[in-house]
Amino acid sequence: MMQRLQQQAVRPTRRSFLKMSAVAAGGLVIGSHLPFSAARAAAGAGDDMFTPFVRISADGIVTVLNKHLDMGQGNATGLATLVAEELDAAHAQMRAEFAPADVERYKNLAFGMQGTGGSTAIANSFEQYRKAGATARAMLVAAAAEAWGVPAAEITVADGRISHASGKSAGFGEFAEAAAKLEVPAEVTLKSPDQWVYIGKSFPRLDVPNKTVGAPRTYGMDVQRENMLVAVLTRPLAFGAKVKSFEASAAKAVKGVVDVIEVPGHGVAVLATSTWPAIKARDLIEIEWDEAGAETRSSDALYAEYRELAGTDGPVFRDDGDVAAALEGAATVVEETFQFPYLAHGMMEPMVLTIHVEGDKATLWYPSQFQTVDQGTAAAVLGIPQENVTIETLYGGGSFGRRTSPDARHIVELATIAKLWGKSQPIKLVYTREDDTRAGYYRPMGVHKVRAGLDADGNLVGWHHRIVQQSLVTGTFMEQFMVHDGIDETSVEGVKDASYAIPAFKGELHSPKVGVPVLWWRSVGHTQTGYVVEAMIDKAARAAGADPLAFRRRHLEKPVGDAARDKDNARKLGVLDKVAEMAGWSGPVNGDRFRGIAVHKSFNTYVAEIAEVSRREDGTFKVENVWCAVDCGIAVNPDNVKAQMEGGIGYGLAAILFSEITLTDGHVDQQNFDTYRPLRIEEMPRVEVEVIASAEAPSGAGEPGTPPVGPAVANAILAATGELPATLPLTNLGLA
Repeated sequence: MMQRLQQQAVRPTRRSFLKMSAVAAGGLVIGSHLPFSAARAAAGAGDDMFTPFVRISADGIVTVLNKHLDMGQGNATGLATLVAEELDAAHAQMRAEFAPADVERYKNLAFGMQGTGGSTAIANSFEQYRKAGATARAMLVAAAAEAWGVPAAEITVADGRISHASGKSAGFGEFAEAAAKLEVPAEVTLKSPDQWVYIGKSFPRLDVPNKTVGAPRTYGMDVQRENMLVAVLTRPLAFGAKVKSFEASAAKAVKGVVDVIEVPGHGVAVLATSTWPAIKARDLIEIEWDEAGAETRSSDALYAEYRELAGTDGPVFRDDGDVAAALEGAATVVEETFQFPYLAHGMMEPMVLTIHVEGDKATLWYPSQFQTVDQGTAAAVLGIPQENVTIETLYGGGSFGRRTSPDARHIVELATIAKLWGKSQPIKLVYTREDDTRAGYYRPMGVHKVRAGLDADGNLVGWHHRIVQQSLVTGTFMEQFMVHDGIDETSVEGVKDASYAIPAFKGELHSPKVGVPVLWWRSVGHTQTGYVVEAMIDKAARAAGADPLAFRRRHLEKPVGDAARDKDNARKLGVLDKVAEMAGWSGPVNGDRFRGIAVHKSFNTYVAEIAEVSRREDGTFKVENVWCAVDCGIAVNPDNVKAQMEGGIGYGLAAILFSEITLTDGHVDQQNFDTYRPLRIEEMPRVEVEVIASAEAPSGAGEPGTPPVGPAVANAILAATGELPATLPLTNLGLA
């Protein structure tokens, strides 16, 4: 299985970009794994370290070091579950901490650097952390066998206790020190699925107690250091603008302000003794901006350009059969042009991070999502060796892609401020909500133009799909690895691998150059492609006079002649059948309610959803219910998978119903949640999730719940009105 995961990483996807970028980034080259005994000595690890991932203390507490960032998705508990399973530990003795920035020991096996993304946390760690638990168990057993003078084979471990038939019994802590000094076994035996106690069952979240009581230093904003300064940065409103001049005398007069400095290429920073005077003083700075090289187009102008491009030929990313002939000979042709806005990530915790530079060493405290990139970036800015940069990762209050910028701009800003300040003093850089909304990164806006042809029997015979979307990687060091023949793979995922049985299929992509900074957003390209493909399937089904579920089944049951796609279709049918059963699907109209269905694969996970909407007296719609079936392979913690589906559904609903980032003369119009509209709690529908039992390798759960909900709602509105919502958000159509 692990070999299969590593083979998947060679594809030019977000999962593999860091592996390929190691050579290009300079100074971030991956070395070979040290044996743990050598690594432990090199790192100065304590006597309670069993493996790089497991520490057992004298009181019997088992601490699992999480090499990923937990930003609410629960991977800290998931990885602890894997260790506890093979260690035969009790839930009560398990703890989780974040691993240090150390690529040798803690790299993501999917892309070769330490980082979290692409819904890979559990998938790439499934065997690794189980082996860590099994290794620690074997060492405890060996230590007990030596102390008791009995064969190791006669010792059992269960619920955190080591026992022998003679009546001898001990907790882990009693043998922790002795066991940790033993040679690490080269091979261990893992449990078979029928022996699992925790995997696939229940393991309550480990992070909830601390978060519930507001434990100190949980999040980036919690960090407090002696003599610390707080920095806020005035960034240009037009992307790419530069400071021409500034006047800061009024700002410097604010009590608590220490200095105001220009940060070349980024703006003007205020340094103060606390957050409020820094923000207050920032509002008093008078800045003249040079927008000569900035992006100054408005949203309407960009949409017009995109729509024009959608009418022209572009680089081809998929070409099966003769699409022109198929559409020419089709009995019916349906077509639609879809329009997607820029979206902000909108996580609850805006960016905030702290640095302390002491000579040629630096320590950072914040939710680091790509420790290797961040470590190398800070070192480059400060001019110090990468190994001299320590990162203490904290929990993240959401991310959805926001903390993974390839240029690590937040690190560059903070490290540059610290370097300019030049004193050995901790500095915390705080983004306000407005900073994150108006000067952050965004999901790309996009236009999709699709024509689909059906024969006289209502079967799809041709599909022509043009995408116009700004590239996520062009202009970054990742471009050479992820853009091939003009195609950014993240722009076309979900269409390039669309698996419906359609004899002729052609896909084209335009990647216009725009000065707005873009970044992966929860489910990346799938957030648009999933909407378009599944909405068009319903439109085609309507033209064929077919039930939307039956129409999908017809085009998934027919073999397509490709083993991988046929397997995809079998798993898609599995979640479709399950969600139809859950909702009692009998068609798109259910009394005075209207239903839509969608199925999509992303990050190797298959999700089908049915949305049910009601129509209000004013003609708007309310999403009442969502049913969701998910096949993510082995579900380590089904309850957490359900939670991720629920969260992804709510996040996706906000995007299609309300959320958008618009530009006026290149300036972002939205500032906070009053203008960048999230989903309100009373607008969250009733959600029911079923996790399909599977023996397949674990796959992602953090992102795949988001793509299907948009088209499911759109298809419900199509059933109600006969018109397919193709311009998002739906508030622009007066529908929500």
